[in-house]
Amino acid sequence: MNGARKRLGDLLVESGVITETELQEALREQGRTKQKLGDLLIAQGYMTEQQLIEVLEFQLGIPHVSLFKYQIDPSIAQIIPESLARRYQVIPLHKEGGKLMVAMADPLDYFAIEELRMSTGFRIEPAISTKEELQRAIARFYGLQDSMSQIMGELPTQDEIGEMEITDEDSPVVRLVNGMIQQAVQLQVSDIHVDPGETQVLIRYRLDGELRTERVIPKAMQGYITARLKIMAKLNIAERRLPQDGRIKMQVDYRTVDIRISSLPTIHGEKLVLRILDLSVGVKGIEQLGFSADNYRLFKGMVESPYGIVLLTGPTGSGKTTTLYSALQHLNRDSENIITVEDPVEYQLEGINQVHVNPAIGLTFAAGLRSILRQDPNIVMVGEIRDSETAEIAIRASLTGHLVLSTLHTNDAVSTVTRFRDMGIASYLIASSLVGVVAQRLVRRICPDCRRAHEPTEQERILLRSYGIETDVLHRGAGCGSCSKTGYRGRIAIHEVLAITDELRRMIGDDASVLELRAAAERAGLAGLLQDGMDKVLQGQTTVQEVMREAAMR
Repeated sequence: MNGARKRLGDLLVESGVITETELQEALREQGRTKQKLGDLLIAQGYMTEQQLIEVLEFQLGIPHVSLFKYQIDPSIAQIIPESLARRYQVIPLHKEGGKLMVAMADPLDYFAIEELRMSTGFRIEPAISTKEELQRAIARFYGLQDSMSQIMGELPTQDEIGEMEITDEDSPVVRLVNGMIQQAVQLQVSDIHVDPGETQVLIRYRLDGELRTERVIPKAMQGYITARLKIMAKLNIAERRLPQDGRIKMQVDYRTVDIRISSLPTIHGEKLVLRILDLSVGVKGIEQLGFSADNYRLFKGMVESPYGIVLLTGPTGSGKTTTLYSALQHLNRDSENIITVEDPVEYQLEGINQVHVNPAIGLTFAAGLRSILRQDPNIVMVGEIRDSETAEIAIRASLTGHLVLSTLHTNDAVSTVTRFRDMGIASYLIASSLVGVVAQRLVRRICPDCRRAHEPTEQERILLRSYGIETDVLHRGAGCGSCSKTGYRGRIAIHEVLAITDELRRMIGDDASVLELRAAAERAGLAGLLQDGMDKVLQGQTTVQEVMREAAMR
């Protein structure tokens, strides 16, 4: 590596990735923040992590290794102590004679290379990998592998689970479960599934809306993992015949995470699902929700109405609650008394009174909403309108000077009117109270590190033309280490924002059909989910296939 001791900034300028001006600006910022130059340039948007990898690979001959499908020998992983691996974000790949190849996020970190050489006794040959892949590999081979090896060697022969094995913080079971959660948080996973089978147990992660198997563990470990998770959530470990729900709050990598846990008895034992909420991320502003300019203006106008009801619709997992919380945060000021009734309370908002429903003692959405209205509120948020009783109270509250925000399960915005009618709400009440409806879906975002332009296929052209779009260039992800070869990383929302105009209000009161209401809304400029999705396709944010998959069914 002695011949490669060239400054990273000079390499990037020579390669044309950044300009000299951008480098100097970054160096000044580096002097102030003490960040690594590469991290700083990526954070400032001057380059992507993939561009950095390509420069180091082609200019210096440092090999690029994708850890997504790389088979790492667990015995090799133990050559570097876990503390060093986590501190420098490195993982050993293979050894040959006195050489040890090590994947690193920063292969120009000579201090790290020297410390690894002194710790291992090997000559270090660096390779480069993405930070996300390294975090995942470190969590897998240090967090989970050690614990599983230990627990398999220490499994007692009796069927009973000893208390120490699932409560002692140093026990292999506890380390295994903590490592599983830590890895999921690092990868920004939304759900962990513990799926029992006849001969094995699958640990599956939901990332960007897609479930994938992360690890297969022996059947003998199922009882230990289930018991540990149920103890953490304060559930009854002796009850295995009935579903249970609980909650875990814990610190992971200095971040507070809130985990909702649900158990369900199956023929092969209890299936557990953990929903992870990273409380350190906080609530987004409504300007960060991905609304188009027109939809943003309409939505902002809706939630700033002095009274009436504003609804978010869509299937489970479409981001409705996130949008609701953003609206509440936007409205949260000292002059407003805001009260919510939720099941469960997902994020705690400063200055807002939040009520958790508890049907077991009679605190339902309807009962909670009745009580809320006696607390002199200006703004009320109901987590979900599930029945006619809640719908009627919410609508009557909106007609008596309150702004009511809530969610409903319908396929599109216009169908909300029919849903209310099906609940027995009179059309004149719907017409008088409804301010607007937002239908939304989440689609996967094209990975920024491997995004490539391509010519649309004939089928894509036909679809785009049906929305008045003509283009010779679309984008898709080629698949890289940052996105685990999927071509997608993260998700964005597509919206259908229906503001209730005077004409629509009159039509609703006259019992107009959904088809008539939709036609009138489109004449007034309503952009449907597919239209908004196709606009985001044109902007290079997502693909035609993603939009059709999420929004084509109405």
